[in-house]
Amino acid sequence: MLHKPAGRLSRRSLLKSATAFGAAGLVGTGGVSLFNVRRSLAAELPDPASVLAKINVGNYVKKDYRELYKLADDEQLWDPGKDWIRTVDWEQVRKEFAGKTVKFAIGAADAESAADGLKPFQELSGMTVELVPIPDDSLYDKVVAEFISGNASFDALQFFSPWLGDFAAPGFLAKLDDYAAKWKLPIDDFYDTYKLNYGMWGGKGLYGIPFDCDIQQIHVRSKYFKEVTGGDVDAKSTIKTYDDLIRFSAELNKTDKGVAGVGFMAARGFWSTYTWEHLAAQFGVDLFNDKWEPVFNSDAGVKAIETILALQKNAPAGVAGWGWGENRAAWLGGQLASNISWQDSGTQATRPDQSKIVGDVITIYEPRVEGGRFAPPNIAGSTSVVTASSKNPEGAFLMLAFLTTASIMAMNEANANGVAPGYRSVLTNPNLKKVSQPAEVWGTELDYAWCAPRLPGMFEMEQVLGNEINKAVVGQTTPKEALDAGVKAWREIMDKNGFYSGTPPIDYAAVVDATWVGKGKTPPV
Repeated sequence: MLHKPAGRLSRRSLLKSATAFGAAGLVGTGGVSLFNVRRSLAAELPDPASVLAKINVGNYVKKDYRELYKLADDEQLWDPGKDWIRTVDWEQVRKEFAGKTVKFAIGAADAESAADGLKPFQELSGMTVELVPIPDDSLYDKVVAEFISGNASFDALQFFSPWLGDFAAPGFLAKLDDYAAKWKLPIDDFYDTYKLNYGMWGGKGLYGIPFDCDIQQIHVRSKYFKEVTGGDVDAKSTIKTYDDLIRFSAELNKTDKGVAGVGFMAARGFWSTYTWEHLAAQFGVDLFNDKWEPVFNSDAGVKAIETILALQKNAPAGVAGWGWGENRAAWLGGQLASNISWQDSGTQATRPDQSKIVGDVITIYEPRVEGGRFAPPNIAGSTSVVTASSKNPEGAFLMLAFLTTASIMAMNEANANGVAPGYRSVLTNPNLKKVSQPAEVWGTELDYAWCAPRLPGMFEMEQVLGNEINKAVVGQTTPKEALDAGVKAWREIMDKNGFYSGTPPIDYAAVVDATWVGKGKTPPV
């Protein structure tokens, strides 16, 4: 049974969105629907243009942030020509779906804000959205139980993207290709790493719409780097390699009392795995060979742990117990001179109500390693799906398309709520870049991104591997012994999931290209 990612749930619940849209998309579960008013006739609904006009920066971006960046109420942080809610034919949607219901699994703590965020969708479509309660701490188990029953109580949900294989392989999810074609969903506007790893599955078609599109990055404090280097930080050249980061973090560790040279996440479970995957991707690690045998106990995998151990010497005491919450608090609280974390650490660091280091942060390009590759890590994130048992699958698809549309995702980023856009048209938008400090580097790096495949059991595997890596971090075992134990555990889990008897649940050739989309490309640094 898959371990539940309680830490990942808290990564989102720690940030109550200023915009209802962000909260509506949190990984999680339910509350009672706050909108049960059915509109049976499309003619009774408001004019779509009037509803869409209110979905703007003035209504959905926090006032303090609008003032901070001098954003007009109608600021264009997205491309209207690729913003699905502004290109779809809402009159046709109403004609086909007004009066119908979509049941949507959502977190109990977020029910009220989710309902607020879905109100305009109900006005636009004429559908009613009912929020289905599933307790946060039992989300995975409850969802699986309902799927197995063949009568899930919801039509749609958003969940932690490493679970995609667990739900797609048994046939629990509806294919979305036909709906995407009919309603002209701009799926090709997503960067390939998100389209292939959060949307497509196993070469079998579209099963999800990418929602929270994460990437891990390196963020640095310009003040301390200037003290050490004597010059301003250049995103491409100041830290060219991980050897540079090790060397600089040692010097940075001496600059100011209470400020450590570097921070990262190395707690047991998936936290350690994610940091290791981040580094191992640069060393050129292969998680599997073409027979689906785990092979990450290689020289590349070992060097990644050795790099973590070298960085640990310049990190705060106790980093071996850090998950996202601890890392975020130390970074935004000014206790780190550099940080290995998600992209939202670069955005939130610029917001005075969240950060003590405003004006002192630069997100740099991924450092390289000798003989390695440029492979910025697309790690974690979430996706949106429709259940195979849905009584209103097309309506559920339309609701998810609304929640994941470019304008809403751009405003999530402007609100620095941690719900990340994966659209090229958003991250390359000049106005969006003004409110998102990491966007320039982030958007460039995504064309070279690395991602673990979405296999059945993948999250369970990342959990157990993290436990082994953490043993190496705290000195209980060697890096090679940790990875050998991880390979053994992965093989047992994969054998249980049918990878070595008959036809595997997913074809290696169908997903290998998605694991590193930068192959064959000239890196930007």
